[in-house]
Amino acid sequence: MRVLSVLDESVVDGPGIRSVIFTAGCPHRCLGCHNPESWNPRGGQDVSVEDLLGRVEQSGWGGVTISGGEPFLQPKELARLVNGCKELQKNVWVYTGYTFEQLQAMEDEHISSVLDRADVLVDGRFEQPLMDRSLRFRGSSNQRIIFLNKA
Repeated sequence: MRVLSVLDESVVDGPGIRSVIFTAGCPHRCLGCHNPESWNPRGGQDVSVEDLLGRVEQSGWGGVTISGGEPFLQPKELARLVNGCKELQKNVWVYTGYTFEQLQAMEDEHISSVLDRADVLVDGRFEQPLMDRSLRFRGSSNQRIIFLNKA
């Protein structure tokens, strides 16, 4: 999986203390993006899903956030990562510039797997005119926090 960076400890990318995996590559290129270095799909480095899962397990935190870049540019690897995190009994949040409806319309088995297994999807492009610093876990008011799994 092409990964820009991994944070072993974050309190701003979902509830509680969690690990955060930033994927490389993003087609959205949102004006005002807080992570423009993630746009390059050749940025970062290749990291095996197994190594990422080992790092998540070693952190001991109850949650994992997968952000970017755009995680859904690597749907097969993303699905393996989300499934592995769920096997480790982690709460999984995935950030995307796509909307939930756009992801569903892609009709990709790996994307469907992510939507079936992840706990929360934060969707939508960052829109600078809609930026609101009072929002928790998102940058602009068009972005939605969608609870995918209630378990």
